[in-house]
Order: sequence, then structure tokens, then C-alpha cells
Amino acid sequence: MAATSTGTGLAQRLALEGGEPVRDRMLPYGRQWLAADEIAAVLEVLRSDWLTAGPMVPAFEEQFAAAVGARFAVAVSSGTAALHAAAFAAGFGPGDEVITTPLTFAATANCILYQGATPVFADVDPETLNLDPAAVERLAGPRTRAFIPVHYAGHPCALDALRALAERRGLTVIEDCCHALGAEWRGCRLGALSPLNVFSFHPVKHITTGEGGMVTTDSPQLAERLRSFRNHGLDLDANARRTRGTWAYDMVALGYNYRLTDVQCMLGLRQLTRLRHFVARRRHIAARYLEALGGLPGLRLPVSRPGVRHAWHLFAVRVQPDRLAADRDGVFAALRAENIGVNVHYRPVHLLRYYREHLGTGEGLCPVAEQAAQRLLSLPLFPRMTDADADDVIAAVRKVMEHYQR
Repeated sequence: MAATSTGTGLAQRLALEGGEPVRDRMLPYGRQWLAADEIAAVLEVLRSDWLTAGPMVPAFEEQFAAAVGARFAVAVSSGTAALHAAAFAAGFGPGDEVITTPLTFAATANCILYQGATPVFADVDPETLNLDPAAVERLAGPRTRAFIPVHYAGHPCALDALRALAERRGLTVIEDCCHALGAEWRGCRLGALSPLNVFSFHPVKHITTGEGGMVTTDSPQLAERLRSFRNHGLDLDANARRTRGTWAYDMVALGYNYRLTDVQCMLGLRQLTRLRHFVARRRHIAARYLEALGGLPGLRLPVSRPGVRHAWHLFAVRVQPDRLAADRDGVFAALRAENIGVNVHYRPVHLLRYYREHLGTGEGLCPVAEQAAQRLLSLPLFPRMTDADADDVIAAVRKVMEHYQR
């Protein structure tokens, strides 16, 4: 990807105003990285007898479970399907309330609705933007069934406080780890610390299967419920029937077709071998940003608290409009004009129209999340980025921020 770095300084004219952009091609905020041997391995599966529900599925599950330290892993067709499967396995239903964060993609809360339960939004910690345990405790009531914390941007949430609260009240914790494959909390890998843990393999995540997801658990009973749910609620899938030499099956629950294909699982297997490199590369780029942009007026950088190892799915900065002659949207537009593909993560779920109309949510419910959401900006961060790409991001951010200094 070609780039033309122009340096920094107040004399530079923004591309938004007709100046020369920092880059001559757009740098996306996230992107997959597929190697030639991964593509070749996928082609071999395409030539095989099994395209779906075959031997690559349990092979990927076994290797993924080992990678995160869990006993079982169940592959499904997307991160959203993984959340839905976890909500089903946990037994959510009408009358139940499940507390989660508003600062996430809608799927985290939607999975609660899929099961007929009610999402309750607790505010976030102002530093990490993860679910605030004190806010969760204030909202927990007699109908509360579970918590679904999100490890926002890849920074592990306050699991000690959330797990202690859940244990006291006899509640379930489902960790949304979709940002956090490779992250660690108190020296433990995320993915085996709660009864159910959910991952995504979307192309911008740490590894990809195209679309895909995984639920991990240490419970054989939950694993069996998950496997049935992803396969129409049947007790045996096609590969299991073939292995046992039988055609017989029964439907034991109302499930869905959430199966992940053998083609995708082979890609996942190969991607998994590069996970350490991918995470290390993300940490390298994040460290580069932190060093180069630290102290830049008008910009609040993400933090890492002691005792955690950040997985850096996102590098989410916060624009401080009181110190600039532009708000977040103005900075967003200026950086896009410089061919830096910044993005925003997220618009709070409780402010989305569906939630306003059907659950009666609105402004003021989660003030910390709402204020943060008005200022958030995700800088490009993915393993295939070069140091020169990162330098272009730094140059563009400095150029834009210096231009808008009051």
C-alpha cells in the first residue's frame, strides 16, 4: 500500500481544505491477513468430501480450546451466533433481565432479546470504557439472571468484581471476548474464566474465518447444549452419525442452523498458528501510537490497567472538543480526507432507534458511555500494517490536531 508522508506542522493545509493528503491511498481501520499456505489449505478442503459439518470442525474446536485454556469450544457461523448460542445455553427466557454494557455492537444486547429476556444497560468505567461493576451492582435485582461484560477494544474488564458479584447472587457471567482473543487477566488467558465465553472471527478480528464465532466453556453439559443449538436442536450432526454408522437422530430443542463450515474451520486452524504474531504486531503498533501521540493536546489516549495484557483489537482515542476548534465528527472527516480510515466504536446500543422504540431507552441512561461515544475515534490497527503505515497515521493525527488547536 503506497503512502506519501508529508511530515507535521501548523503550516500544512488539511486535505479537507484542498491540501495534499498524508497518504495517496485509504488505510482501513482493520483488515484480514491471509497467507498463501492458508489459501492453499482452504483449496484442499474444497477438493475434499466434506465442505461442512466434517472433520475440520472438531479439529478447529480442539485447537482453539487449547489456545485459550478451555475444556470445550463450539464453533458457530458468526460472533452473533455465538452470543445467541451462549444466551440459549445459559437458559435466558421471558421475565429474565441480563445486565450488559451499552458501549458495544448491538449483537451483545440483541442476543438477550432473541431469548425473550430483557437487556439492562449499566454504565461504563470512564478510563477503560468497560462495564462498571458498581453500576452493575446498583442495577442487579430479583429478575437479574446474568451479566454480559465486553472486553472493550481488547482490554480485560474488571472480572474480579463482576465474578464476585455473580457468585454472591448466583448469577451467570457470559464474557463477550470478541475484541479480546489473546488478552490476559491476572496472567490467565481470556476464554476459560467464566461459564461461557464468546469470540468472533470477523475479518477485522484477531483471526478470521471470513465470518465465524466460537463459544468456550469448561462444562460438558453446556457444550452439548451449544452443539445441539447450532445444528437445528438435533442430538447428532452429520459427522457424528457417519462416525457412529447410523442415520438416526432426534430434535431435542428448538435450534438454528449456525454451523461453521469445514472450509472456514481450516482457515481458522491455519490462522490460529499465527495468533501470537498477530497479537504481538497489534501491541507493537499500539505502543508506537502511545509513544508518538502521548501528550498531544485535545486527544485522550486509551489506557492499560495493571494486571492485564491488552489484545488491542481497537485503538480508540477520545477527541476533547473543549480544547479544539472541531468536534469528533470534524476530526473524523479531516482524517478520512487524509486517507486515514478512522471509524467510530460505538454508538451506544440504548440510543439506537429499535431500543428507544421497544425498550423505552434514551439519553441520560448511561451518561459516561454517552459522553465517551460522542468523542470516540478508532485509529487503524491491524497486523498487516507496516511501521510506515503507522507513521502515516501518526503524521495525519498530528497534522489534523495541530490544525484545530485553539
